[in-house]
Amino acid sequence: MSHAVAPGYGAGRGFALVVVLFILLIIVGSAWVRHGYYC
Repeated sequence: MSHAVAPGYGAGRGFALVVVLFILLIIVGSAWVRHGYYC
């Protein structure tokens, strides 16, 4: 059971990390646009 759960858990963590980074990228990008740093 542990061998079947571990890969799924790792993939879930990786997916969550990508989602968090994507959200941070959107927040930073929108902040740049708002402050006029976007050319």
